[in-house]
Amino acid sequence: MCRWLAYSGTPLLLDTILYRPQHSLIDQSLHSSLGVETTNGDGFGVGWYSEESIDTPALLKDVGPAWNNRNLREIADHVRSGLFFAHIRASTGTAVQQTNCHPFRHGRWMWMHNGAITGFHLIRRELAMLVDPDMFSDIEGTTDSEMMFYLALTFGLDEDPPGAVARMAGVVERIGHDHGVEFPLQMTVAVTDGESLWSFRYSSQGESRSLFYSTRVDALRKLHPDIPFLRDVSDETRLIVSEPLGDLPGAWNEVPEGTYGVVHDGADDMHSFVPIAA
Repeated sequence: MCRWLAYSGTPLLLDTILYRPQHSLIDQSLHSSLGVETTNGDGFGVGWYSEESIDTPALLKDVGPAWNNRNLREIADHVRSGLFFAHIRASTGTAVQQTNCHPFRHGRWMWMHNGAITGFHLIRRELAMLVDPDMFSDIEGTTDSEMMFYLALTFGLDEDPPGAVARMAGVVERIGHDHGVEFPLQMTVAVTDGESLWSFRYSSQGESRSLFYSTRVDALRKLHPDIPFLRDVSDETRLIVSEPLGDLPGAWNEVPEGTYGVVHDGADDMHSFVPIAA
């Protein structure tokens, strides 16, 4: 499986979140405590939006491990963003290659995933046939994660992100069950259009991979008034992570099973998530 983080809030250097925390994503690439694997070294990716290119996120991907990549270390000290994704990969069977590294991008959208479609090799063709023909040639890799993304795009991600992801999940489960797969889907997903950020935690078995969100900054300031980071970021700042980045009391909350949330201007929302049968 994999580990990932999504950041939305006050623009800051990627280094602030990627490297500096006690249990940063770089540390998790070697010492994951809640993942299926301790080591996540089958590639990495970072995607971010800037003021100059809000409509098209930039991506950096590589097939090597994140912990010793000089290019990642270099950009982390120089790239500043108010919305970025970072992902470290542990392959579930597909090739270790750049096109299989997360995040995935289409237009203004970014997507990353931890989990798997069980029996993907059995149902891959049927899922691929459901992708909008106008988008099919944009699929570059061979992962179940990218297929999920393009199914969600096909099912209306532009207009209704929660509904599109629910329809994608419903199709995966239906086709999986048709092929005798008892529990077809395992997913924690983050997706963004550069303005809002949605995250999903769901599995067919009801035992999803770990996912956490950060406590509101204004509440954390009251608990920890001496921490400089909390003084420097806005109340709108939020992190969603596969694993907590440290052990600061009160900082992290587990996303409930079968739930999706949206981070946007104003109060953030959380709702139950149920696949839509198709």
